[in-house]
Amino acid sequence: MTPSRELSPRWLAALAFAATLVAYWPALSGTLLWDDAGHVTRADLQSLSGLARIWFEPGATQQYYPLLHSAFWLEHQLWGDATLGYHLVNVLLHATSACLFAALLRQLTIPGASIAALLFALHPVCVESVAWISEQKNTLSLVFYLGAALAHLRFNETRARRAYALATTLFVCALLAKTVTATLPAALLVIIWWRRGEPAPSAGRLDLRRDVLPLLPWFALSLAAGLTTAWFERTLIGAAGSHFELGLVERGLLAGRVIWFYLGKLLGPANLMFIYPRWTVDVGVLWQFLFPLAAVGVAVALWFQRQRGLLAAWLLFIGSLFPALGFFNVYPFIFSWVADHFQYLACLPILALIALGLSRLPRAIPLVVLLILGGFTWRQSAIYRDPVTLFETTLRKNPACWMAHNNLAEELTHRGQPAGAIPHLEAALRLRPDFPEALNNLGDNLRRLGRPADAVGPFEKALKLRPRFAEAHNNLGIALMELNRASEGIARFEEALRLNPRYAVARHNLGLALASSGRPAEAIAHFQQALRLDPDYADAELNWAVALTVIDRPAEAFAHFDRALQLNPLSAPAHFSRARALATVGRYDEAESAFRRALEIDPTSSPAHLGLGQLLRQMGRTTEADEHLRPSRDSR
Repeated sequence: MTPSRELSPRWLAALAFAATLVAYWPALSGTLLWDDAGHVTRADLQSLSGLARIWFEPGATQQYYPLLHSAFWLEHQLWGDATLGYHLVNVLLHATSACLFAALLRQLTIPGASIAALLFALHPVCVESVAWISEQKNTLSLVFYLGAALAHLRFNETRARRAYALATTLFVCALLAKTVTATLPAALLVIIWWRRGEPAPSAGRLDLRRDVLPLLPWFALSLAAGLTTAWFERTLIGAAGSHFELGLVERGLLAGRVIWFYLGKLLGPANLMFIYPRWTVDVGVLWQFLFPLAAVGVAVALWFQRQRGLLAAWLLFIGSLFPALGFFNVYPFIFSWVADHFQYLACLPILALIALGLSRLPRAIPLVVLLILGGFTWRQSAIYRDPVTLFETTLRKNPACWMAHNNLAEELTHRGQPAGAIPHLEAALRLRPDFPEALNNLGDNLRRLGRPADAVGPFEKALKLRPRFAEAHNNLGIALMELNRASEGIARFEEALRLNPRYAVARHNLGLALASSGRPAEAIAHFQQALRLDPDYADAELNWAVALTVIDRPAEAFAHFDRALQLNPLSAPAHFSRARALATVGRYDEAESAFRRALEIDPTSSPAHLGLGQLLRQMGRTTEADEHLRPSRDSR
């Protein structure tokens, strides 16, 4: 395809958006996956003060990407937790980036811009970034990255201050959405050097004042953003420890292999996985040196062959991958050195080269390639429809993936299948015995199955591996309470809160432990704090109400009962507890209705049958009362 056969921007946009929507159709109905719940705005961040925390409180979100989390905040205001909206935004952002990619290639007068845009829109290596809600950090940041590149290239030609201001603003936005975009100033220097068009490649042809000096503030911003993200990864996310202990030579071997892995997936997108096997980096295995040597050899060969354009594309590919090559620790390296979403930005220069080649072939060939890629993307996006499908598919392709076993177990637990979760947790621990999350999850599922004594051991082992594991402290506290070891349980809840003062669940559990230990007045303060942290915490509202009735303040309790039922109308315990409070103040007709509502929701509830029976007897309706008291006696 020649430049004259390029699609107009308007037609390209229409085609890119339509094709992307069709290709990702199977993912649009997808539910939350893995860490999506940590990105879709939490209850304590959904207010205006929560938005301020996103920007000014380090640690309020998983990573300091305030623009990304502001976008999630706004989306939550629009459609709450409904996942369709988040998926559509990702698709629209991806298609927008495809169009901006074409605009950038046109500005650089590179043929095949329309094909390149559609290759990017439909290539299956992008599925992980588009179908996974958490990766809106990729789709959003790339829009700003490409916008900044376009604006800066315009500034480089015109020297207009307005263009530079716009470019800088867009670049800052990109950094605040994801810091992998910190590679942009270096990428722009490569592009400017390539555009000089000298017969032989020569970095000296860059003009220090014209080309380099305007980008120095960008390099400073990149460094600051990179250091911030590295600190978050190490201290808050957990990218530290024995799994990251690689020497410089080992990291060089890793980087070389990673480069060729990603190039291979771009050229032949077969056997894509959500989590790839983590290979061993060993300086004693000589063939591993071939990967970095080959990467350097390609650059040297292109230099001496004066293949300026190919060399620029190769440098852009490697440079854009640099944050994910292994020289910096990121948490996913614990279970895999590579992930499709790591090359979302870096794939652009290689796709531009492929499109350039396809543009010189008959129209049918690019069309067939795009249709094949679109089919692969449609099939790949289908595995992102729910966590069970995603992790079962991962385990079929990568059976030794301990992280997938753990994540599948978590989903089964969430679905009320603790017995089904335990074999996966045991498999995860066989593959990685020092896995505190799996030990914590194993203990939690044993407790859910009525085995709190068996759960204590896994919790304690998890805490030995990670003493500051707040969730494990909280879960151990629950098990200890079930074993009637109240003082020890309370101590665990208090430790969980010391480690994480904003842990609403631990705050609620501490209140519950105090109430069950005969200290309901103290418990109320903790229920209040839990609700300040999570205003939609139905159990905290319910137990606050129950505590008020215990200390003979039933009139105050009803507002909290009503709020608890507003949050969870199908809570049989809430209807039952409210019924008892109503009976206490002599509102018998309302109490009877509440007891009956509890039994509609849970007909097997012995306490509700007993409570209704006693109420009916008190009202003089003994025949009806016996109908409820007999099943209650029998069930006991």
